[in-house]
Amino acid sequence: MYRWEIVQAVTEQRVFGIVRTTGPEEAVAAADAVLDAGLRAVEVALTTPRALAAVARLTERRPDALIGAGTVLDGAAARAAVESGARFLVSPSLHPDVIRTGHRYGVPVFPGVSTPTEIVRALEEGADAVKIFPASTVSPSWLRDLRAALPQVPAIPTGGVTLDNAPEWIAAGAVACGMGSALTSGGPRAAADRVTTLLTHLAQAR
Repeated sequence: MYRWEIVQAVTEQRVFGIVRTTGPEEAVAAADAVLDAGLRAVEVALTTPRALAAVARLTERRPDALIGAGTVLDGAAARAAVESGARFLVSPSLHPDVIRTGHRYGVPVFPGVSTPTEIVRALEEGADAVKIFPASTVSPSWLRDLRAALPQVPAIPTGGVTLDNAPEWIAAGAVACGMGSALTSGGPRAAADRVTTLLTHLAQAR
C-alpha cells in the first residue's frame, strides 16, 4: 500500500486503538481484543517493554489489520518499528527525523502537536496527519475554531478522548481519534461492547 492508502485505511473508521501495557504478551492480548471487536487499526506504544516484539507478532498473525507503533521519538526507533512491521508511526511530539525516516520506507507519520505553530510546522515537514496531544487540554470547539483558519489540517485528537466525546471531535472536523484504555480496559467482552457502540456513534457523527 502507498502512504496515502495507509492513511485512508487507518482513518476510515474514524478511530484507532492505542495499546500501552506492561509487556508484549499483554499488548498482543489487548490489541486482539479490539481487533476482534471490529477495529482495523491499532498502535502499540513503544513505552511498552519489548513493544516491537508485539508489533512483529501482531503483524504476522493479523495481516489484514493495520498495526502501528506509537511514542516513536527518533529516526532509529522509526526504522526499527518499520522493520518490525509497523505500517504507521505516531509520536507525542514533532520530530522531523521520524517523518523523514517513515517516508523513506513508505510509512505515514502522525507527529504530536498542540499549537497552530506546531501544526503548520508539522505540515511543512510532510506530516501525513497531526496528532492533537494531549486532547484533554483542548476541546472539539478548539479544533473547530482552528480548522476555520487551517481547514487543510488532518487532525487526530489523542489523549483524553472518551466514548462520549469522540463523536464531538469527529463532528468538529477530526479525521479520526486515537483511543487507549477507554477502549481496551476491562477485557475482551468489555472492549467488544465499547468498540461496537463507538463505531455506531462515529458513523452517525460523520
